[in-house]
Amino acid sequence: MSKQCALTTFDNPFDPFEQFDLWNEFDMEKGHNSSSLLMRIANIEDDMSQVECDEEIERAIDEIIKYDFLNKYKKVTKQTPDEE
Repeated sequence: MSKQCALTTFDNPFDPFEQFDLWNEFDMEKGHNSSSLLMRIANIEDDMSQVECDEEIERAIDEIIKYDFLNKYKKVTKQTPDEE
């Protein structure tokens, strides 16, 4: 099993894994722009493996939360089966 992480806000009632469109619409309407923030912080390169990308995304999420003085962001995780 692998772990996927997503950045969300405490006020967002939608699941970013299962209800991404609703989650993203809510996020944008509230002005959080979580996906854009995450992509600005994450150092993703074209030659990275999926595992490396997932690790970098988690690192970036942890960094965002570390400096979140308004305490509006949180990390959510989901276990996914390993690809063969």
